[in-house]
Amino acid sequence: MNFIMDIFKWLIAAGPTVMLPVIITVIGLIFGLNIGRGFKSGLTLGIGFAGIKLILDFMTTNVGPAAKAMVERTGVHLTALDVGWGSIAAVTWASPIIAILIFAILIVNIVLLVLKRTNTLDVDIWNYHHIAIVGVMVYFVTHNMWLGLGATVVMAVITFKLADWSQPVVEKFFKIPGVSLPTVSALSSLVIAWPLNWLLNKIPLFRKSKFSIRDAQKYLGFFGDSMIMGLIIGMAIGALAGYDFVKILQLGVSMSAVLVLIPKMTSLFMEGLMPISDAAQKWSQKKFKGRKLFIGLDAAVVVGNQDVITTALIIIPLTIAMALVLPGNSVLPFADLAVVPFRVAMVVALTNGNLLKNIIIGLVVTASLLWCGTATAPVLTAIAKSVGIKLGANSLLISSFAATSMIQSFIVYLAFTWNQVILIPVLLIVFGLIWYYFDGVKKINGSSSEEVSAEA
Repeated sequence: MNFIMDIFKWLIAAGPTVMLPVIITVIGLIFGLNIGRGFKSGLTLGIGFAGIKLILDFMTTNVGPAAKAMVERTGVHLTALDVGWGSIAAVTWASPIIAILIFAILIVNIVLLVLKRTNTLDVDIWNYHHIAIVGVMVYFVTHNMWLGLGATVVMAVITFKLADWSQPVVEKFFKIPGVSLPTVSALSSLVIAWPLNWLLNKIPLFRKSKFSIRDAQKYLGFFGDSMIMGLIIGMAIGALAGYDFVKILQLGVSMSAVLVLIPKMTSLFMEGLMPISDAAQKWSQKKFKGRKLFIGLDAAVVVGNQDVITTALIIIPLTIAMALVLPGNSVLPFADLAVVPFRVAMVVALTNGNLLKNIIIGLVVTASLLWCGTATAPVLTAIAKSVGIKLGANSLLISSFAATSMIQSFIVYLAFTWNQVILIPVLLIVFGLIWYYFDGVKKINGSSSEEVSAEA
């Protein structure tokens, strides 16, 4: 156990750019690729991820200060500072029960695969912290390891099933075959997006609307080009931040670069994934006749989509404005504003790029992040202090757009920390009914998985 955990610690410490090539190479060998081809696929994915990370870091460096400046210009002081997902990940990995939770997530995935209750083989180990943080917080509040472990197991099962059900949407919109996205930071938005999209489809204005970023480009002509749109949006953010003209232009060019460069980096994922995806399908057809396996990857593979980035750049200033007036909110958005693309990626895919729906659903999602982040900020702050994380002096409390600010995580956290005798059974029954509906009723009626996702 210690030896295996040491290996995981080494991989995690090396970061996803090292961990992803290693894991993909091993997966490739399992699926029958020779070591040379498997390693090349893994390395290609690692290079693509490194490129995306560099561009996202570049985006964070430029958008972060501008977003902070926009908030400071309002003169509003909120009591919980958004310190970013990286700080939350550090809190998670510092927990004394993290080893148990990580192995629990792995075991749940393996058991569900063996029992044919999921088709997602989750290799996104780096992002297991999104699942584990719920168990960490439950354990901290209840002082009960079994409740913490139970919360993590429930989170894992829900995550893998959501990844299965949303896979056709991912494949159809992002054109990535054989891949699912079990990254909670992106996936959890579907808990809100699915029912809200269904509701909007009942309203003629939204049901008939087909307006997308591509349509905007067509109607706007020169101004609809991705690099021009990036320039305009970046300059608008700079103007709202009160920058001088030179800085406004610099931010505009920076955002233009983001819209142009990220799609080029994400194309490397397709190149690296195809051999693995093909091998996985052949392997699954041989071992499990009539069954398809999906490789579960980090949602970073899709956040470079032009619709996702543009939607996120529109949502960011609107989220800041909303945080200032939203009743019951105490969170000051800051560090995680740059990862808004992760929170809206699945929304964009679900609506098939409908810009009007993307903005409305995206704002509801970010509103939930603010409310849930406000509710759990005291606990998150206490945990950070308990593991020796330095919080700085700018805020009494800390929060994030990660951890239990995400609606899926918040629901599980609430069930396991407040009136467990009632809420845990209710949670399990409701999720069981949803599971039965998707994997039982719909299949009996002959609906394809793509139809199931579309109807949801």
